[in-house]
Amino acid sequence: MKFVSGPMSAIEHVAREAQPILLFDRTASPIASAGAAAADDIRKAALLPASEAWDLFAIALSVVVADSATKRQTSPDGWTREFDLDVALIEPERWMPHAELLTSSLEFLTTDRWAFRFREGGEAPATPKKPQRSPADAIALLSGGLDSLIGLIDLATQGQKLFAVSKTERGDGANQNRYASIISGVIDHLKVNHNTNIRRGAKETSQRSRSLFFLALGILAATTTRRYADGETVPLYICENGFIAINPPLTNARLGSLSTRTTHPEFLGRIQDVLNAMQIRVRIENPYLARTKGEMLRECADQQLLAQEAVTSTSCGRFQRFKYTHCGRCVPCQIRRAAFISAEMNDTTQYVYENLGQVGEDYSAFDDVRSVAMAQLTVAESGLDRWIGSSLSSPYITNRQDLRLMLQHGLSELNQLHTRYGVL
Repeated sequence: MKFVSGPMSAIEHVAREAQPILLFDRTASPIASAGAAAADDIRKAALLPASEAWDLFAIALSVVVADSATKRQTSPDGWTREFDLDVALIEPERWMPHAELLTSSLEFLTTDRWAFRFREGGEAPATPKKPQRSPADAIALLSGGLDSLIGLIDLATQGQKLFAVSKTERGDGANQNRYASIISGVIDHLKVNHNTNIRRGAKETSQRSRSLFFLALGILAATTTRRYADGETVPLYICENGFIAINPPLTNARLGSLSTRTTHPEFLGRIQDVLNAMQIRVRIENPYLARTKGEMLRECADQQLLAQEAVTSTSCGRFQRFKYTHCGRCVPCQIRRAAFISAEMNDTTQYVYENLGQVGEDYSAFDDVRSVAMAQLTVAESGLDRWIGSSLSSPYITNRQDLRLMLQHGLSELNQLHTRYGVL
């Protein structure tokens, strides 16, 4: 699939075989658009990001639209697609030598084939009369989930002044606002969504590239801080338990990007390579890579605040589908439930499918529940390393033994959940 993205002036004369993507503009869209509301939100906050960060933001928006507009089922193998993106940037000549770094990052993330070209014509962000430079020490992604809640609590307890950045989602907005207001270390909060608008056909629901947008938004925010303006490097915290970050395939049917790689150290490492090559002074960190979700709960620095807010967080992969209620049976829900059990914390979360041991396709025979059980069986019969496979073979992973132990503990937490409900 060929796409050309940028402002209207950069895409109005594109070749017929390429699909245009309108960025940062509410003009009548040719086929697809994104970023107009995001640009408005950033302008209203009086933020002035670095041009290279704004260009990365434009690239991320283009990728998300192309991903959403291209159904995987149309590819020969039903999953792997080929993308050719021509993106209008402010400084295309700076990005051209590093297109391969972006390509390798996305290919790991989505298991698609990507090719990039960059050209003149990108639209610069609006220049505020009085640009706001946050005095924050670091950027922290705030999703409304349990891990990001714990992360912000811990970082604030350490004395960090945080600029929280949220990708707004239906059902999570209230949590994001609440957490930003009650965690004392949060001094600024930016909430933005990509607002992709696909004019033709059904959207691709897997959308493995969506994490690139969230990362690009955090990077953009980092370049608006006082520290960045002073020439310092700004930490960007992505707080995710290691079991989900590594996300080893539970079964052979979940290989590659069939298991999400949103915060995998190889993806984050490759994006860090892009930042370093572009001299964008942002350092991506996940402080919880060697911790399970249960360990994050047990070790949280403010147990009183955590006990108050943990059950209000969102973990479910199908939260919107079940009318903003946790399904209780998807892999993220199982990991959440197992963490509460492991940490011996009261879990009053409402789950649609509470008793996982109940016989039937919606419970013990549900694919995600059965996959966790099969992973446990593989470990019991063939050992932990057989199940882990190549999940820790990345050159970006240097603490393999720590992560191996973390995965063992994470699977043990899931085993406690299945034992409690008698899942066979």
